[in-house]
Amino acid sequence: MSVMEAVAKTKFADLTFEEKLDRLAEVAVKVGLGLRAGQELIMSAPMEALPLVRRITEHAYKAGALLVTTFYADDPSVLARFEHGADASFDYAPKWLQDGIAEGFRSGAARLAIAGTNPALLAKQDPAKVARANVAASKAGKPAMELITRHEINWTIVACATPEWAKLVFPGEPVEIAVAKLWEAIFVASRVAVDDPVVEWQEHGARLKKRVDMLNAKRFSALHFKSQDGATDLKVGLADDHLWAGGGTTAGNGVYCQPNIPTEECFTTPHKDRVDGTVRASKPLSHQGTLIENIAVRFEGGKIVEATATAGEDVLNRLISTDDGARRLGEVALVPHSSPIAQSGVLFWSTLFDENAASHIALGQAYSTCLIGGEKMDAEQLAALGANASLIHVDWMIGSGEMDVDGVTADGTAEPLMRKGEWV
Repeated sequence: MSVMEAVAKTKFADLTFEEKLDRLAEVAVKVGLGLRAGQELIMSAPMEALPLVRRITEHAYKAGALLVTTFYADDPSVLARFEHGADASFDYAPKWLQDGIAEGFRSGAARLAIAGTNPALLAKQDPAKVARANVAASKAGKPAMELITRHEINWTIVACATPEWAKLVFPGEPVEIAVAKLWEAIFVASRVAVDDPVVEWQEHGARLKKRVDMLNAKRFSALHFKSQDGATDLKVGLADDHLWAGGGTTAGNGVYCQPNIPTEECFTTPHKDRVDGTVRASKPLSHQGTLIENIAVRFEGGKIVEATATAGEDVLNRLISTDDGARRLGEVALVPHSSPIAQSGVLFWSTLFDENAASHIALGQAYSTCLIGGEKMDAEQLAALGANASLIHVDWMIGSGEMDVDGVTADGTAEPLMRKGEWV
């Protein structure tokens, strides 16, 4: 029985779209954020997500939110900048705004992002301008992003189906049907298409924790990824005193949250200097409005020394030139090929979903919470353990039903962890 067939047998199938949307909003607030009474909520969303924003706002106030503030993104306005903006515009980002958001987080606000902008929005724009704008935004947003990567606050990401995104996921379908199909896929992947989504998330979190506990008990020094076609043969050394994580987490402010909805991964921090070999992406990457396809890179001593792609190669090479840390890994994650998202057969063209369909790696900034005591360390202490630092954090997918993964102990002994994409 397929996931969608199973959903058809639940009470969820009889709900109206508005009721389904309300369920997603409730899960975002209660499960994703764990929002507590008296907290502010800072939300970002595409303009098309207004109906979901309103329902999330309602549930946030029901949970006791002090104030909900939402920042909206508008795709046509973004394009107007690239088509008509002065050259100096692409080296500028409103640091005053990002500083204000960071101050909000430091004052106790929670953060919720709604994904759904057009993944191919900037595909026809000048890659140099795209790269410059991304670097400027990353620099301005660093204070806020550091609070997120350190899990100092409770935060989460959920998704909203939008017309341009839906047309990319379901090409050839009338836009109304494409949007409806994408919404159903989001509901299923986000685990709200069940009779009691809150209980489902509790049980799912317990299963992920069991896997995380196993990995932490093993204390592997490295992971060895090897695809059956030979395109990937990559050894990822793990940071000293690394910790595996997955599912929910208790943020630095004491609030238990689920950072990504959906999530299927167990992840940890690689050692920035101990990655060697070749790896080929198993899915396309949508990054800041640009599609990058068939990524293939070679690592030496932790650093990318060669990178190619059949589409978006210029953007890829500009991305990894953001700073020294952009050529190194900040995350490695294991996801079984049998995850509901992989089994749906849907290519979402969205990292939020596609990273939960396949094992993946991330270029750039490491999560300090994936090191023992890391949340209390400064930058030098984190680097001494092998944690990477960068302005970026970009996940891309390498796993598939043809990927084998071994855990390697300190004495070099290899233990099978995954075979053909499944846990051993």
